[in-house]
This record gives sequence, structure tokens and C-alpha cells, in this order.
Amino acid sequence: MTFTDQAQAARSASRTLATARRSLKDAALQSMADALGAAEASVLEANAADLAAARASGTPGALLDRLALTPARIAGMVGGLRDLAALPDPVGDVVRGWTNPNGVQVRQVRVPFGVVGIIYEARPNVTADAAGICVKSGNAALLRGSSSALRSNRAVVAALQDGLAAAGLPRASVQLVEGDREVTGELMAARGLVDVLIPRGGAGLIKAVVEGARVPVIETGTGNCHLYVDATADEEMALAILLNAKVQRPSVCNACETLLVHAAIADSFLPRALAALAAAGVTVHGTPEVCAVSDAVVPAGPDEFDGEYLSLDLACRVVDSLEEAIEHIRAHTTGHSETIVTTSLAAADRFVAEVDAAAVLVNASSRFVDGGEFGFGAEIGISTQKLHARGPMALPEMTSTKYVVTGSGQVRG
Repeated sequence: MTFTDQAQAARSASRTLATARRSLKDAALQSMADALGAAEASVLEANAADLAAARASGTPGALLDRLALTPARIAGMVGGLRDLAALPDPVGDVVRGWTNPNGVQVRQVRVPFGVVGIIYEARPNVTADAAGICVKSGNAALLRGSSSALRSNRAVVAALQDGLAAAGLPRASVQLVEGDREVTGELMAARGLVDVLIPRGGAGLIKAVVEGARVPVIETGTGNCHLYVDATADEEMALAILLNAKVQRPSVCNACETLLVHAAIADSFLPRALAALAAAGVTVHGTPEVCAVSDAVVPAGPDEFDGEYLSLDLACRVVDSLEEAIEHIRAHTTGHSETIVTTSLAAADRFVAEVDAAAVLVNASSRFVDGGEFGFGAEIGISTQKLHARGPMALPEMTSTKYVVTGSGQVRG
């Protein structure tokens, strides 16, 4: 089957999904969950083959973690599909409505996009999350995963398609797009067949899609997430948040990548923080003031504060004021998630007002910036752009709107 064949099949399936009742979509999600759970052994076998190939090619540990599936992660994928079935259906929701003086009624109603293309790297759990969100929101999904996860994605999609078919929805509602880079180019150029593209992965992938696509793009962003420990911070709280944000799962986009510490608290907080980070296996890359605190700190390079590590590495510097912390974040942020730890309401209010990001956190770990943690169910990604959607993209963000105008014979004078 060519890509055009797949896209046309997706377009046909999208028309069925757009008018499907919630009860049918929810039954399909439960059936998809059942089928994925039943296919656990085949999915794990496929994933083991992907992991073996990745290790043989020298793939870094952080990327191996993203690629790996376990029984617990598959259970999470299954649970995510079931959680989606329990959530309200956004399709048909009235965003706003009114009646004009002439009696004409105007309603703005949520509708599916149609066909959603998703281009993503490694993480095969994204396959189930993306498929489920698309089905629940009435969209057909064309999934372009990375070659490193091809076997895993094939096994996951096969199970999901079995579940769809068992529930009476088209198998073409969820499809895996395979092939070389030319196929990716076809997907990005498929205006008229694909309604929106969502890239999810590293900066290189996102840039390539944003700059090369003819199909409209919702941009998900990389996460150079900062944690600023203010002069008034509770040190115990700051330490707990830091370790959770950095160590709990360092390979994801909402993990902390840069630590900023106010000079007034640095003498007491930094030694404790550096010791705790070292004990957790974190390598700190610091400015001279940070290096002076511990011999274990690696001097930070000139571009050390500009990207994601996605590993047990952390950039660190001391700042003299809240203003300097905000200026540093403005200079280096990717607009994902930024955190302040403080007991000062004034400092928290200023940080929230002046830091421009999809999520700004006060006294909480950036690991909470996630569709599931927000109560949205699974997410399609974290949007760092400002048009259409920003932050975790869940069911409402996977819809557009149309206006429904109802009259009783009125004509415009």
C-alpha cells in the first residue's frame, strides 16, 4: 500500500469517526485496550528486537529508556486507553453560543480535525496514546514513528487495529506509516489528505517538520526546563523538588535541565544539593561559583545552558537576584516548563507574570506538566507554540470548531 492509499483510507475512516457516537468510540477504546493487553507477549518480543538493534548501533542510554517497553509500561498504555474512554467526548461541545436580536442563533461547536499525522521518535508508548486520543476525538491517525521502534510500533498498531475492528470501526482509523525519508516527505506535503501534523521528539525533528511541511503543524517543543531556588526557598522542599524533577525520569521533556540558585541561599543549599545529586548519579555542569563548591562539578561549556540533556546531567549557576534568574530563563528557555521554589508570594507572582512558558510552576516539580497528571488522560504532546494549543494537548486540543447558525427564515437587510 502506498502512502497515498493509506491517506485516502484514513480520510474515509475519518468520516466514519467524525459521526460516531461516544458510546461506539468508548467501546472501541476498551476493545483496543483489551487487544493491546492480550498482545503483551508479542509487543515485548518486538520491543526486545528493537532494543537489541539499538544497543548494537550504540544508542545512548537515555534513548534506550525511551524506546524500552516493560509489562508495567504496557499496562500504563492499556490503562491510558481505558482512562480515555471514561473522559468526556469533546466533539459537539458548544464553546459559546448566543442569539442575535433578529432571532438568529449562533453556536461555536467542537469538531474533529479529520486526519492527523503524527511524526515522533523512539517511544512506542506514544503510539497507543496518540491512537487513543485521535479515536476519542473523532480523528483518523497516521503514525510515523522512528525506524528504531519499527517492530514495536508494528506490534502495537496491529493490536489496536484488531481492537478497532472488533468494535466495528475501520482498521484504517489508526495506521502506521512505514518507509524511507521520502515517505515522511509525502506525509509532510499531503495537504488536502492530512489536516494537521504534530511532530514529537528532539529539536532536529521538530525543526525539520515545522520548516518543511506544507500541512499545518502544531509544534511540540523540547524542554530546557529551569528550576530556580529563590532566596526565601524552603531548602527541604527545594531539594525534594529538584531530585524529583531531575532524577525520576531524566529522559523526558519535562525533566529539569538547569538549576538556578539565588546567591543568598547558595552557601547553605548548594553543598546539600550537589551531594544529593551526586548520590543520585547526576553529573552537574556548573559555572565557576558552582565548581568551587564541589570537585565533582564539571565546568559548564559555552552552550551548556541552551539544550536538553535527557540524561543524568544538569547545568547549574548562581544568580544574584530574581531579576537575573528571569533574564537567564528568557535567554535560554524553550518555552516548556519553568519552576520557582519560594516562600515569597511577591516573588512567585512576579515569576508567574514575567516568565513566558507553556507551564509555570510554583513549589512543584516540572514532572507534573503532563496530560495524565493534569487529569486530561493521555496526551499527544506538550505544545510550546501560542496558536491553537499550548501546554499538554489532550482531547479538546485535538479538535477544531465550526459555527452552526440557525434561523427561522431571516434574511440580511
